[in-house]
Amino acid sequence: MAAGYLEILRARHAARLLVGTLVGRLPNATAAIAVVLFVRAGGGTYSLAGALAAVYGVANAVGQPVLGRFVDLYGQPRVQLPAAVVSALGMVVFALAGTEPVALACAAMAVAGLFTPPLEGGLRALWPSVLGKEEQVHTAYAMDAVAQEVMFTVGPLLVTLCVSLWSAQAALLVLSAVGVLGALSVVVSEPSRAWRSAPREAHWLGALRSPGLLALLGAFLFIGMALGSITVAAVSYADAHGGDVVYGWMMAGIGLGALLGGVVYGARRWGGAPERRLRVLVALLAVCYVPLVLVPGPVAMTALATLAGVFLAPSIACAFVLVDRHAPAGTVTEAFSWLVTTFTVGASVGTGLAGPVVERGGAGWGFAVPGVAGAAALVVLLATGRVLAAAGRGGVVAASPENDPDRAVEPRFSSGDRA
Repeated sequence: MAAGYLEILRARHAARLLVGTLVGRLPNATAAIAVVLFVRAGGGTYSLAGALAAVYGVANAVGQPVLGRFVDLYGQPRVQLPAAVVSALGMVVFALAGTEPVALACAAMAVAGLFTPPLEGGLRALWPSVLGKEEQVHTAYAMDAVAQEVMFTVGPLLVTLCVSLWSAQAALLVLSAVGVLGALSVVVSEPSRAWRSAPREAHWLGALRSPGLLALLGAFLFIGMALGSITVAAVSYADAHGGDVVYGWMMAGIGLGALLGGVVYGARRWGGAPERRLRVLVALLAVCYVPLVLVPGPVAMTALATLAGVFLAPSIACAFVLVDRHAPAGTVTEAFSWLVTTFTVGASVGTGLAGPVVERGGAGWGFAVPGVAGAAALVVLLATGRVLAAAGRGGVVAASPENDPDRAVEPRFSSGDRA
């Protein structure tokens, strides 16, 4: 199992790009908890902390596809590093000025979120030029999804450690500096500097003119809703079964399940059409959400939460393959960024939807929301099966002396971009 991952990490630039991207995305992964801790340390209310975190999240959701399009147009170094610097400056202003005046705090958080660099989409655009072989890129997508689970688990722990050692303000400043350093590590690398988007057709919709991509975004909106609703239902469950410790174990269980599922999924080669495989994975994901409504004791509930996470990372990794195939030529970074945005928006909607459900029916009904959302994602994939099966417009890398000296086109694989 480890051999496939080691082969990828031994590839030139691969480990550096993966680590640099994860480090550069730490501010994004930890922004919510860092903002809450900072506001509370200054005597602010949870309502204010939540509002500022929401401003950051909405701005981030808007900025990712916009910056992704700029990356496709102007290259990674010209966009990623300046965006990282501006985002960090926004966070620094917030850390130094505090929450008064509130308008300045909101503006600073909006800038920090809006200019968060699309490093995630940029990395997935680079994998084909770094690795070259289709099966290796598919494994890299799975490794990428697994690494995200690790980052979203370890990141909050690093924030709380920084707060305990120094202060909440120091945590914001350190995260801002670390984010810039991560982005810098990526953009000065040879693959990032050499990467150029394929020629693109001028169209105001950009990547969204692809029906296949729209189908994927529709499905992953519901998957995001499922994940967002679980967090709210888990809080309600934990309040009645042991408090924050139980909540932490449940969230860790979901992360562990996704980690294990992603590692196993990426360790083998999968035959058949990826759109069919995605339908199976999403169906299994939805089925594994259902037992949560039983709300057993904490130990059994943690086990069920782990099961609920098993097919998350494989579903995301498989979706990466389809995004790559359906992104119109010259829009691959934007297309991946739209997936990130859609998932984030879905999680926010799921969080808002689960709140009233939990208040009226309790944790059991709250855990029914992810099951329904998972089923809705499957319905979208089934209804758009023909669209997803159709070849994307950017589905084949144009042969050129630059990326294929023998002018041999590798079937069924392309990022739509070349280095």
